[in-house]
Amino acid sequence: MLGFPRVINEKAARVVAGVVAATGLVALSTGWHWLLVPLAYGFWARLLAGPRLSPLAIFATRVVAPRLGAPKDVAGPPKRFAQGMGAVITTAGAVTSLGFGLETATALVLAALMVAATLESVFAYCIGCKAFALLMGAGLVSPQVCAECADISRRLAAASTPSVARR
Repeated sequence: MLGFPRVINEKAARVVAGVVAATGLVALSTGWHWLLVPLAYGFWARLLAGPRLSPLAIFATRVVAPRLGAPKDVAGPPKRFAQGMGAVITTAGAVTSLGFGLETATALVLAALMVAATLESVFAYCIGCKAFALLMGAGLVSPQVCAECADISRRLAAASTPSVARR
């Protein structure tokens, strides 16, 4: 039940990010900071179990992403790291707002969440994945954690090969 897939469909990840960005916008514009609780749950569920325990991820992977065409597979470990960042950000937002009533801090947390989720959803730019790559490059994350991430020749070959031929 626990564990994260080695490969995930980037289209599903982008759908999830779009809903996170929209929910963050609603929470920020209405002051409904309680929305950080289900957002935090979703990030923690995806971090610990991939899409299996997150209703949003289940919907994205089983309903929406298949309607967006062929899957675009990406390495799972960087996305898992990004889910961890989201879990920390949303948990911090929930604690600052619901625990301490710090509205300005909560607004800043929500703004950061919305920026990161919008970049992922709209531009396929994953801040958590970029941070993961930097940590790998600095030697703080072992290459064994993500062999595909560490092997640039694999990525270059995959980028030059049409996706139909790779299947």
